[in-house]
Amino acid sequence: MASASKRPIRIAGASGAACDRRHAIASLAKSYLTDPIDVIMADYISEANMVTQAAKRFEQEALAANTSPVASAASGGGAGPNSPGATGQTSGGSLLTIPSSPGTDPAFEQTFLEGLEPALEDVQRFGIKLAVNAGASDPEGLYQIVTELINRKGLDVNVAWVSGDSVLPAVEASLKAGTSEFKNLYTGETLSSWSGHFTPIGAQAYLGGLGIAAAFSSGAQIVVCGRVSDASPAIGAAYWWHGWERQELDKLANALIAGHLIECSTYVTGGNFTGFKTLEAKGWENLGYPIVEIAVNGSVIITKQKNTGGLVSVDTCTSQLLYEIQGPWYFNSDVTAVLSDIHFEQIGTNRVALKGIKGDLPPSTTKVGITAKGGFQAEAYYFLTGLDVPEKARMLEAQLRRVLRPYSDKYTHLSFSVLGAPKPDADDQNSATILFRIFVQARDLESLLPHRFVRPVIDNVMQSYPGATFHLDLRQGLPKPYFEYYVTLLPQSEISHTVHFPKIPSESSSSGSTIAMPPPPRTKTYPSHQPSQAATSNPTDLPLQYGPTTSLPLGVLAHARSGDKGSDCNVGFWVSDPAHYPWLRTLLSTSTIIRLLGKEYDPEKVRVERCEFPGLKAVHFLLKGLLGRGVTATSSVDFLGKNVAEFLRARVVAVPETFVGDAKGGKGKL
Repeated sequence: MASASKRPIRIAGASGAACDRRHAIASLAKSYLTDPIDVIMADYISEANMVTQAAKRFEQEALAANTSPVASAASGGGAGPNSPGATGQTSGGSLLTIPSSPGTDPAFEQTFLEGLEPALEDVQRFGIKLAVNAGASDPEGLYQIVTELINRKGLDVNVAWVSGDSVLPAVEASLKAGTSEFKNLYTGETLSSWSGHFTPIGAQAYLGGLGIAAAFSSGAQIVVCGRVSDASPAIGAAYWWHGWERQELDKLANALIAGHLIECSTYVTGGNFTGFKTLEAKGWENLGYPIVEIAVNGSVIITKQKNTGGLVSVDTCTSQLLYEIQGPWYFNSDVTAVLSDIHFEQIGTNRVALKGIKGDLPPSTTKVGITAKGGFQAEAYYFLTGLDVPEKARMLEAQLRRVLRPYSDKYTHLSFSVLGAPKPDADDQNSATILFRIFVQARDLESLLPHRFVRPVIDNVMQSYPGATFHLDLRQGLPKPYFEYYVTLLPQSEISHTVHFPKIPSESSSSGSTIAMPPPPRTKTYPSHQPSQAATSNPTDLPLQYGPTTSLPLGVLAHARSGDKGSDCNVGFWVSDPAHYPWLRTLLSTSTIIRLLGKEYDPEKVRVERCEFPGLKAVHFLLKGLLGRGVTATSSVDFLGKNVAEFLRARVVAVPETFVGDAKGGKGKL
């Protein structure tokens, strides 16, 4: 698109995960004549499937080399899902299954193909461009499948793919040369100490969006990427459309935050939103996918598909903005967005303007996620009903610890937890029933074979508490592999960010061309920790200002959103009514959050950082270490940290009685 074009580019967010609904790309493309879209971006990659796809790639390479992966999980392999005693494992290519033959499952996200196939005719017809990170650990492989699909349909759609995110050789070379310790961003440990226990099998760097811009400029209509940052496609699309330059940092920063707002698809139109009860009247069964309009000056408006459910409001945008951030600096390989003055303005129905974003130089480094095979895990469940649940749980745990004792010296983790609480005087049995969970991990598969875990667990039933009943679905009691994930930094100068155009001839070759993307010419070194303050610098005398209080759940007045980043969990709180913000920011100090976390807070493992966003009427916390070893290795059922916000909103705090009156009248009530 020529830089002379002044029309804002319209970018739609069609996927926020590999498990998002499949119809979005086709729906957006089909509606072009009445709701035009220039670019569709779709995010399929998270820390959860980064590691599973890296493992698939590792198995492919081992198979191609005609070698078997080493047997020990500690050295990057494992006995494998088809080892003796591993019966009951399922086969298939999704995140929910284990491949029946190592090395045969593709290392890209096949769910993208399900969404793309019915959309291709309209994509070609209307000239819509797509940028996706579904290539995961094999973007070239996905490129080939997409090209075959296009050819079978007799269409003419140019496809490019982006490489450079696979950086394990660069990490290993730098570690060997002693140029970096590669400290873990979350735990502070060094890679050498971590790799003493786990052997890395893959490493992916988070790339920026300018490779996507180069691909679009060279005629590609679909760009298949691996681990570009979630928001990078929006940067690339706007950069291409408006003909921006790398030094236009404010514009790039606005595009980065626009991408962040739509990277999780319907999370900005009412999904995972604590004000969800307001959506029912607007239609909450089919939330519309989001669209951002980015003008040549970088200004951003957030909206959504026409004639769909959901909502785009200041609150839904605030909710998504606070999701998965680490503080006031939002880093990307192309730019750093400074969020200190961010705010939103409702300018129409389902139209919100983004304000207050400032751009700064990108960091000289980019984030890298390193994968290792951690071992195997399994779990089993009992049901507890009615009275005396604590005593029943205590009896069951004591018995299970005893029956597992002959095998537990081989476990690396064993935990017992009660999920939920029975409703008092329940008038139906389900409401009086809770789950008792037994969770175990070990380095090798043999340590968790049925006779060493799930069989002793269920064989205990006849001697246990009144009503003892185990869950009949025992598939989760069979061992399945889990992965360790290590997050560090790598200089951008050591990354070979390359765009490949196999079907677009160059001047020197009729068989295609490549473009090498240089690192940013100017960068900045940032402190290792984001700005943090334990309490507000402008406190309000709460008793003097607001008078008597009553005890109510925090969530009666405060919204919240939380999510995972490795072992860390972030949670942001905000209020809709400006009159409530002085109370919120004064109340929510680090000491208050530690108290509200209760037994979830371990001072030996968890550190709390805090910042404020006055323009959002928000207080944000980074709970470092709360998720243990991260999504793929944690023992928590809340492995993505999404329910930390809901847990904290349910905790009781002192709420001014005047606010209770506001809530009863509908003002500020969620």
